[in-house]
Amino acid sequence: MPVTNAALPPDDALLLGIECGGTRMVAIACTPAGTLVKRWEAGPANLRLISDAELLGRFSDLRDALPAVLAIGAGIAGVRGADDIRRVEGLLESVWPGIPRAVDHDLQSALAAAESAAPSGSSRRTPAPPEARIMVLSGTGSCCFGRSARGDTAKVGGWGHLLGDRCSGYDIAHSALRETVAEADRTGTWGPLGQRVLRRLQLNVPDDLIAWMQSAGKGDVAALAPEVFDAAAAGDAVARRVLRRLAESLAGDAVACARRLLPRGGRASFHLTGSVLLRQPAFAAGVGRLIRAQWPAATVTPLERESVWGAVVMARELWLARHAPGSPVSPPRPASPQTPVEPKPVSRSPKPGAPVWIPGSPTLSPTEQRNPHSMGLDRMTLGQALDCFWREERRGVDALLSDPGVRRSMLRLIRAVARAFGRGGRLIYLGAGTSGRLGVLDASECPPTFRTPPEWVQGIIAGGARALHSAVEGAEDDSAAGAEAVRARGVTRSDVVVGIAASGRTPFVWGALHAARA
Repeated sequence: MPVTNAALPPDDALLLGIECGGTRMVAIACTPAGTLVKRWEAGPANLRLISDAELLGRFSDLRDALPAVLAIGAGIAGVRGADDIRRVEGLLESVWPGIPRAVDHDLQSALAAAESAAPSGSSRRTPAPPEARIMVLSGTGSCCFGRSARGDTAKVGGWGHLLGDRCSGYDIAHSALRETVAEADRTGTWGPLGQRVLRRLQLNVPDDLIAWMQSAGKGDVAALAPEVFDAAAAGDAVARRVLRRLAESLAGDAVACARRLLPRGGRASFHLTGSVLLRQPAFAAGVGRLIRAQWPAATVTPLERESVWGAVVMARELWLARHAPGSPVSPPRPASPQTPVEPKPVSRSPKPGAPVWIPGSPTLSPTEQRNPHSMGLDRMTLGQALDCFWREERRGVDALLSDPGVRRSMLRLIRAVARAFGRGGRLIYLGAGTSGRLGVLDASECPPTFRTPPEWVQGIIAGGARALHSAVEGAEDDSAAGAEAVRARGVTRSDVVVGIAASGRTPFVWGALHAARA
């Protein structure tokens, strides 16, 4: 029965669907007819990992961005029972007092999205509806949740990243790191996947992973999952072995969920969702093949609509139930759905007798001495000081332009880098302090500016990631650490390594250069 005119809302009143997950919170505001008005995103909002004050702040920001709200549907990761539902309902009431609201876990809302996207019938013959629908979710977390045509529900997984979440982004990255470390222990080499992780985290040596893991959150670890998929695509045996095992685990959980709903078998529709399955189509296809091998009467498809639309369905069902009993509850589909090389074993010391800085004068580096041209800086006028700065800056450029040998060296370096890229090699900058930061800055700018793969140009700074924003005393004087960093990145003769040091003597840089040459 169509909605009566008396039940029609004001033109600017909206239905609000909210989905909170381990990676982000997404909200959609739409008209009761299903027209998208606004889509909004914020940071992670798993109920188990966020405080009431933080979640209240997210809801308040959303309220301030919207006009009047008719009803709210919320699918929240981490909701496990009535107490959790009451907790969220209380927060929603404080932000939207008196507005009807329906709260459940995010798998319920994802299932509502799948059901609302199902064909509603036509003049053509349509397949019989499934006897059960199963959501197979793999994102930052993971879980399988299903509902039978009789209304029975079953859940497999979803125990959180410490107890379960099999084949989640966290599980993929954590399992791959553990396997990488085990492989390094057995073979004495730090493999390609490990090298990718060090580059991604801006860590210099494998040992740095210990402290990083101790402070990393669930989302930090899960964010490494794309590196595992990239390594597998490049042929890394460790990454492929981990992904194959976890795909079998996820498919097994999905089939176990279906068996609980349909003990005697039957037509089951499996819907794949979550950032891992939606952003890695080849992996998702492999999971689908494993499901169909165990459940022949299965259809496996990616979730057609962004799962937050299921929260909109929840809001609309609630609004229709209160204002127009008997009306259809599934909203129209929106016009534009939201689619959404092996290194040598690490040695802790450089070769005996290897120089740790460039031979030359034993006196202080020029960069640590007073510049005679600026000795009177404190007595100069502002204009004189600026002229001094610019004059000294120009001296460096003029020196480069006037020395043919420097020009020839630069041309040689650029051609060497071009050849390295052509044979699959990399350009790796090494430095300490400001020099190291500039190398990392240039490396980080190459992918967005020049569309280069992130592994092509890499930066290594003495002291690791912390040295990018804080001074790490003594890091520049550790030549052995420089050598370790080069070996951990798996430098080979195909690569070009560039040491950056204003003084030309930095021990970390020279230790790294000697290791690279070796």
